[in-house]
Amino acid sequence: MSLAEETIITPKWVMTLESEELLTDHSVIIGEDKILAILPNKKALEAYPNAKQIYLPMQMLMPGFVNCHGHAAMNLFKGLADDLPLMTWLEEHIWPAEGQWVNEQFVSDGTKLAISEMLLSGTTCFSDMYFFPEVVADVAASMNMRATCYGPILDFPTPYGSGPDEYFDKILAANDKFKHQPLIDIGFGPHAPYTVSDEPLKKVRLLSDQLNMPIQIHLHETEFEVSDALENSGKRPSQRLDDLNFWGSDVQAVHVTQLDQLDIDIFKKTGTHVIHCPESNLKLASGFCPAHELQTADINVALGTDGAASNNDLDMLSEMHSAALLAKAVSKDASALPALEAVKMATINGAVALGKEDQIGSIKVGKQADLISIDFSDISCAPMYDPISQLVYSASRHQVDHVWVAGHLQVKNKSLCHVNQEQLIEMAQAWADKIRPNK
Repeated sequence: MSLAEETIITPKWVMTLESEELLTDHSVIIGEDKILAILPNKKALEAYPNAKQIYLPMQMLMPGFVNCHGHAAMNLFKGLADDLPLMTWLEEHIWPAEGQWVNEQFVSDGTKLAISEMLLSGTTCFSDMYFFPEVVADVAASMNMRATCYGPILDFPTPYGSGPDEYFDKILAANDKFKHQPLIDIGFGPHAPYTVSDEPLKKVRLLSDQLNMPIQIHLHETEFEVSDALENSGKRPSQRLDDLNFWGSDVQAVHVTQLDQLDIDIFKKTGTHVIHCPESNLKLASGFCPAHELQTADINVALGTDGAASNNDLDMLSEMHSAALLAKAVSKDASALPALEAVKMATINGAVALGKEDQIGSIKVGKQADLISIDFSDISCAPMYDPISQLVYSASRHQVDHVWVAGHLQVKNKSLCHVNQEQLIEMAQAWADKIRPNK
């Protein structure tokens, strides 16, 4: 590597998340895809005299956000069927629309739109569960975006395949294709306990153990899901999956709005991670994930946006804000989920959930240069007492100024570096004009 390839980034504050303290008068030096050093400003210039310099006054440099659950291509359904309960939304609107419109082109275009929105709001790694994961992976790799793509598994036919056997074949082929791509991981995404029977779940567990592939599943998203399972089998879905030896430290359970002590005991025993999607669950009136209770039990909780069809944005700053407020209301404790913990849920906790904590989630020498800067010169953040508090309770995604993924500059001065935004918006509207129901 030549010295010309090295960059000194000098913000007002550095939030490493390796400690709880913010660094001031420090620079972060990156080269190729890695963090090379964290040094006082003067020493950084002395050690790297030929490096490119980027000054970010009144900005905080921090790890990029890790969005641990979404359905990227569903950005093309944003606003299609709002203000409806979950099962009505799914059965009468989303599933029929998917059956009619979802194909490889839809997934490719929707993923480009989603990644662009995520980059502009500071997400540098996302976890996706949707049809055609190989297409999602292709788009992410081409846009230099870090992603874990979970191929769907259900008992019935979908636009992606005829049933479990075909789903497994396609997911395994995708894993073979991308296993040497440094930014991409492929995993298994059994949709939910109520859509996947025991045998495919057992196969997921077996293949995951053999191939070291992660697993993500929707769990306990509604009260009906749990009560229906109890009525039919006498077991909570979490218990049924525990009896199948499904859970583990490579599994993320998404939503978990219906929780009891049995669930907590299972997650703790098995090291299973919980992915909290506060705004989607609020919008669909599905319930509340008791994030504070889970964290108190030493269970790793990370944040996701869910898809834009049920959230309407992919904004992790907003998710942090909502998660922090919701935890206080649900636990009836104003000290629950303080600002720093909310930031961790959006960064290092997500990295842990995805098994990437040695690569991303904090600013540390040797880790990947997945970094973002937040511009605190905005009037919404004045006066400044505590940057971390302002980040969670006052800042918005429009204050994300710079974004790097694996050392690659993706956003500069709040604008995408490598995407024609106007063309992207035109493409999205063309899809909406086709999909729009006749009125």
